Amino acid sequence: MDAWLVNGTPCNHVPVDDRGLAYGDGLFETVAWRDGRARFLDRHLERLTVGCRRLDLPEPDSRLICSEIEQLGSASPEGIVKILITRGSGPRGYAAPSPAAPTRIVGWSGSITGTMPGAVPAARVIVCRTPASVNPYLAGLKTLNRLDNVLASLEWREAGCNEGLMLDPAGRVIGGTMSNVFMVRGCKLLTPSIEHCGIHGVMRAIILSVARESGIAVEEQDLRLEDFARAEEIFLSNALWGVRPVHDYIGRRYVTGSLTREIGRALTALGVSECPC
Repeated sequence: MDAWLVNGTPCNHVPVDDRGLAYGDGLFETVAWRDGRARFLDRHLERLTVGCRRLDLPEPDSRLICSEIEQLGSASPEGIVKILITRGSGPRGYAAPSPAAPTRIVGWSGSITGTMPGAVPAARVIVCRTPASVNPYLAGLKTLNRLDNVLASLEWREAGCNEGLMLDPAGRVIGGTMSNVFMVRGCKLLTPSIEHCGIHGVMRAIILSVARESGIAVEEQDLRLEDFARAEEIFLSNALWGVRPVHDYIGRRYVTGSLTREIGRALTALGVSECPC
């Protein structure tokens, strides 16, 4: 990141006893900064607040976070915002200090190559060997403990791909290492359930909403690799991409289909300019 604020102070480090560093005890959000504003920031802050409640952390001051984001990003039209909340410093051991004194971190950077508007290429995707850990209590949250995703990302990078699908130990498809995944079959939009593990992506929720508003049949359900083998279209989503078509899934070739483009047009109307139309 180009600039950081730690508890409101320009800084690029945290104490060595911070529980986010020691245990992954905290949450994060990655937000697209487009046209001089943080896109869908209200949704990100809502998810952050829900996560803090689940982890028994004090709720973040949304107005303060908004002010800090503006402070860092106001000079540039495009970029990426990172928000992190940890439980703060604490004594040795897993038992959390009470009351907690959270660490609030806000970062900003210029857009990474491939995330600028209109520049997201179609994806080549493999299936990763590294499984996604199952913990229904943490399902949906963006916790700081992302080691499963780190190891899985090494796999698709070594294979020369753009993303990899992760399965849970029972063989259910959960999503990509940094994305949610959708498939189209029989004019129906399908996406994995996030009941047991995975991320309730902000863009995922928006896609489900615009699809239903457009009259597209949508289902959130348990999906397996055999389901994806019968997919007519596959695409990925995250906060920076919007919709990213999959053109190569484990060697099978796909084109950007009509339903993927329809979703892309709906998102473009909402200001998500990276989508295919």
